[in-house]
Amino acid sequence: MTALGDLIEIDERTVLVLGQELDLEHDQPDVANALVHRAGDTLVIVDTGVTPAFRAALREAADRVGRWSRALVLTTHGHVDHVANNDLADELDVPAEHYVPARDLDQMRDPVSYWTRSFERIAAMAPLPAPALAARVVSLFRPMRPFGATTRTYEERPPERIRIGPVRFTGWTFADGAVRVLRSEGHTAGHVIVHLRDNGVLHLSDEGNGACGAMADADQLKIQSALGSVALLFEQSEAALLTDGHTFAVRGGAEAVSHLDGLLEQATALQRAALRLTGDSPQVRPGEFTTRYADAFAELGVTGANPNALFAAMMAVNQLRELGLRPQSDGVDAPWSRPSTANPAPA
Repeated sequence: MTALGDLIEIDERTVLVLGQELDLEHDQPDVANALVHRAGDTLVIVDTGVTPAFRAALREAADRVGRWSRALVLTTHGHVDHVANNDLADELDVPAEHYVPARDLDQMRDPVSYWTRSFERIAAMAPLPAPALAARVVSLFRPMRPFGATTRTYEERPPERIRIGPVRFTGWTFADGAVRVLRSEGHTAGHVIVHLRDNGVLHLSDEGNGACGAMADADQLKIQSALGSVALLFEQSEAALLTDGHTFAVRGGAEAVSHLDGLLEQATALQRAALRLTGDSPQVRPGEFTTRYADAFAELGVTGANPNALFAAMMAVNQLRELGLRPQSDGVDAPWSRPSTANPAPA
């Protein structure tokens, strides 16, 4: 049984700080895991979570990894459970840098609008109107301080081609190449993953949250591409340990590959199930499809981070989009249909 702020010591200079699951019924925010590492004389913090208790755990982890004289705070993406303590970079009493993805800046500035956009797609299944529901969810994540005095975007740095064994990425390196920030952009439009060169830890953050992305800006193909690339790194022994944002575990070697392959297999199985559920119907109503999709989830034994009905509904709508369906109007529970493939009549 884990608790918020528990520390898993990976090695003498690397600690995983554990978060907690979302519990809307009890007004409990989810808190993303954070990775704390020392690269030479640089303290590296990957994501900062939320709540004062988690902030204190980050400081404890920073004290554990050895002496450091500078700091680097890296944000993997802009979701509220990953960014609320970002101004910690200003309180470390050493020269510090903080980087965030440019494509996630808008949601960091205005998370209510971002969540409203995702909840609007499930208006028929949501317990409150989208703006009210978004405001309620975001209100759980307090205090919210996603920016600090040194915050910059990764994209302000020159892009780099980064090769790790057989896999090529684009991204940015820090601490003389000991920290590699790799663009993945699946879970959110700006998402990155982080690879620590010297001990082989790869922090997947939320690209491994489940078989299908939930948010409006999720890209299913990029999620699966990231999972496949990371699995190859482990098969080639270019990565040794896998951590992520919401499963409270450190996986190594064959266990990491099996976990990643399982997510990819679930993604394929869910898409097949969704295809069966839509069948030859000329149109599909999201409300009805979501109920049947949830049943398929249970039958397939699909798992994911922070399981709840809202996220399942958002995943279902994303699955309809993945199958090529489009909403016929902006109405609540408006039917979705496939675009016509018939040749237009000659003029």
